[in-house]
Amino acid sequence: MIQEEIIQGLKEGKIKLHEIEKYTSIEEAVEIRRLFIERITGKKLEHISKYSINMEEAQKKNIENPIGTIQIPLGIAGPIKIRGEHAKGEFYIPLATSEGALVASVNRGCSAITEAGGATVRITGDKMTRAPVLRTESIEEALKVRGWIQENFRRLKEAAESTTRHGKLIKVDPILIVGPYVYPRFVFTTGDSMGMNMVTIATEKAMKLLTRETGAHLIALSGNACVDKKPAALNLIEGRGKSLTAEVKIPAKIVERTLKTTPRAIQEVNLAKNFAGSAISGSMGFNAHYANIIGAIFLATGQDEAHITEGSLGITTAEEINGNLHFSVTLPDVPLATVGGGTRLETASECLEIMGVRGSGKVQKFAEIVAGAVLAGELSLMGALAAGHLARAHIRLGRGS
Repeated sequence: MIQEEIIQGLKEGKIKLHEIEKYTSIEEAVEIRRLFIERITGKKLEHISKYSINMEEAQKKNIENPIGTIQIPLGIAGPIKIRGEHAKGEFYIPLATSEGALVASVNRGCSAITEAGGATVRITGDKMTRAPVLRTESIEEALKVRGWIQENFRRLKEAAESTTRHGKLIKVDPILIVGPYVYPRFVFTTGDSMGMNMVTIATEKAMKLLTRETGAHLIALSGNACVDKKPAALNLIEGRGKSLTAEVKIPAKIVERTLKTTPRAIQEVNLAKNFAGSAISGSMGFNAHYANIIGAIFLATGQDEAHITEGSLGITTAEEINGNLHFSVTLPDVPLATVGGGTRLETASECLEIMGVRGSGKVQKFAEIVAGAVLAGELSLMGALAAGHLARAHIRLGRGS
């Protein structure tokens, strides 16, 4: 069929948007779908139509009904010196954002950290979770199911791991009970993949064994106790994805010269804003803007953007000790990957290459760089607030009116 025939078929409802590839190539299907949207909306989609990624590959695992791509400005911050177990040296950070002042702010934080000798970064936890919800006939039955899970962990582990070469079931904990409902939280390691699909498939296999043996009814493979793509105290406490901590000790003279403030002022802002302000508002994260840096890195590197919600959780500490600033960020829940998913896209691959973290065996290094970047962004914003520079920076860098 030619383009006009397919477009007419779409208008008449004889052909569905997802069926166009039956009649033509993927690249032409993208164009036809876009032309159809242009005609029914009366709007020319000139910029959406321009892209360099391989749409045929993208459609296999990353997108359905494609019509083109969007573009987000990409900036670079750094270098930042990181002293991690996996990331050692100086790195440049690609940040995709449309928020003026963000890249400049992270860049300033990188300068202060590097001048102070670098950020110490460690991975404190590494896991991915899936928590189904099961229904039983009574509380007594729910307790029996919990007992069965605890007594048969090895059988569940064998079933789950039969579906993957890389995923390892390390525990089922906690096992929550709400009336007749049971929520077992399956906890896996997943290698270089973020692993959400991996653990979902593995948990489904384990559930077949569990329901067959106990008679419990599987209501949903995800019962929201995972907790996936939502802010949750459970993830703040237990961790999910990569759990990270980064710290830096900055001499007062560097704080004063680079951040234009003092260690004592930053300490007070952190106490009043991140601790007291977050507490009185019931926030789950005690930080200034982790989501800004996590979001910009995730968009640049093809991570699952919904996990920015989880990456926004965390706690910032700031202390003046012997006149100098001791500053840290703790991020308990950062799901990320260097293989699979959106990391396959050409632009994401290039951004990972900038940091030297594309491909297998690089996810721990990537995680430590991410933590260092969050440290830089958080430090710079706290400095700007302490110095009273926040509004002026946004006006100067394009956010004011």
